[in-house]
Amino acid sequence: MLLRLDQVSLAFGSRPLLDAVELSVDAGERVALVGRNGEGKSSLLRLVAGSQPPDAGSVWRRPGARLASLAQDLADVQSGSVGEVVAGGLPPTHAGDESWQQQQRLTETLTRLELDGAADFNALSGGWRRRALLARALVCDPQLLLLDEPTNHLDIEAIEWLEALLGGFSGALLFVSHDRAFIDNVTTRIVDLDRGHLGNWPGNYQTYVERKAAQLAAEAQQRALFDKRLAQEEVWIRKGVEARRTRNEGRVRALYQMREQHRARRERVGRVNLTVQRTETSGELVFEAERASVAFGERTVIRDFSATIMRGDRIGIVGPNGAGKSTLIRLLLGELEPQSGRLRRGTRLQVAYYDQQRAQLQLTRSVMENVCDRGDQVVINGRARHVSGYLRDFLFRDEQLRTPAAALSGGERNRLLLARLFASPANLLVMDEPTNDLDIDTLELLEEMVADFPGTLLLVSHDRAFLDHVVTSLLVLDGNGGVNEFVGGYSDWLRYRNERREPARSAVPSGAAARPESAKKAGRLGYKEQREFAALPATIEQLEAEQTALTATVNHPQFYVGQHATVQGTLQQLQQLTGKIEAAYARWAELEEKLAGR
Repeated sequence: MLLRLDQVSLAFGSRPLLDAVELSVDAGERVALVGRNGEGKSSLLRLVAGSQPPDAGSVWRRPGARLASLAQDLADVQSGSVGEVVAGGLPPTHAGDESWQQQQRLTETLTRLELDGAADFNALSGGWRRRALLARALVCDPQLLLLDEPTNHLDIEAIEWLEALLGGFSGALLFVSHDRAFIDNVTTRIVDLDRGHLGNWPGNYQTYVERKAAQLAAEAQQRALFDKRLAQEEVWIRKGVEARRTRNEGRVRALYQMREQHRARRERVGRVNLTVQRTETSGELVFEAERASVAFGERTVIRDFSATIMRGDRIGIVGPNGAGKSTLIRLLLGELEPQSGRLRRGTRLQVAYYDQQRAQLQLTRSVMENVCDRGDQVVINGRARHVSGYLRDFLFRDEQLRTPAAALSGGERNRLLLARLFASPANLLVMDEPTNDLDIDTLELLEEMVADFPGTLLLVSHDRAFLDHVVTSLLVLDGNGGVNEFVGGYSDWLRYRNERREPARSAVPSGAAARPESAKKAGRLGYKEQREFAALPATIEQLEAEQTALTATVNHPQFYVGQHATVQGTLQQLQQLTGKIEAAYARWAELEEKLAGR
């Protein structure tokens, strides 16, 4: 045994997160920790890591066992080179003859995870920074590895790479994730944190869902019987004087005990109630593209894209980070026009657009104001509702209605954006990474709602299970401007891709097939330049997203009413961003020319 939690309790304020829980992890186990947002999963990982003491109970770790963790938040990591960040995971040396072994371990880890130790950590994309932090966790060869949402910021290929890496990891694994496919591919056991208690569920995720549903149904039945008996006892104790003279004192004490049990009961947080407003149907044709291309500077992001999208189509858009998925959506919606080719848009389109960057939220305004600009009513499918009742469907408490959106957590902001989105009638639903920060319960409910939506769907997602359950065809971006149509879900595409790769594997050196396409072609670039070239598209897309958000701020009617220093600072920041984008495109073009041997 590597780890044991014995009667561990933890509370923040009056709310208990852990209530005398028990947990053990043995060598070689892969344990997924699941539960709703706010239940205390990250707190439990901090308890295991030793950074958070329990209020009661004990946390035992095998003496001398090496333990490492990967945090969910990337913001707390120090600056420096990738090598310096990864070396931070090495244990302190006590003898001079150990230092060469640590250097060898560091070099091996950097090579295994395809990292350039000299690269600037802060200049990496979110996915590569997470890879560097994983290297920092692995460099000490841990016997127990703790991961908090390890697939955040990763595209599908990077998630598959991580699954393969963990498949070869010899230690035990305890991780928090909302990615159902990742859980199924990695875990040997699921532990469920629900209202302060831990449940143990061997098997895959679907088995857990079925058994958990049966447990909740039995619990609901038991509570209904308890409540019925309590009501009967309350009637009995309120009987007339004669009955009170002869009442059984033991029965009275039992009633008081039942009242206490009822007061101590912790109810499950309600499920988000999602309903998309429906409107008139769009025209039969939604989009028609004919050899449409979009370029930024010398870089072609979308090349010769041709497709016909009809009313009712359910299309997933997939590809590596930085390949241009958001650009493709902007092209289809008319936010960008093609530099060549043509794009025709259908009639009577009413769009509900879920933006990955959450730019549609006005962070300085309250939760309520983000849903209804004026008054306190929203109209849902022709019926007026008070905004407080509508927001309760999205699990917002009444006291949160006047809270600024900036004070919300990532998951709460996602729910608020969903509330804002679904308050508008739509026949075209466009969703760019909607599953980020959502717990599994909310994600599955969103999945049901999207599956039942009668209009047209465009979905960008790295969640393979979500794609499989709601789309019927894919637009696959290859990262070099190409967009290929494929009929089927993501699992169908994966099988097709692997079948095509199989004949070529015998001719490809071991390990080379997993490298990004840009790196395969980078024969004329040095190692550092290859890494830089591969990372630049994601960097450019991130900078452009920041530029879009700042531009929206500047274009707001109230922007220039603010303090002069704030206005000037924002304008200067926007100017600097523009310069960074131009410099990034120039560097990309320079490396591309070198790559082509021009």
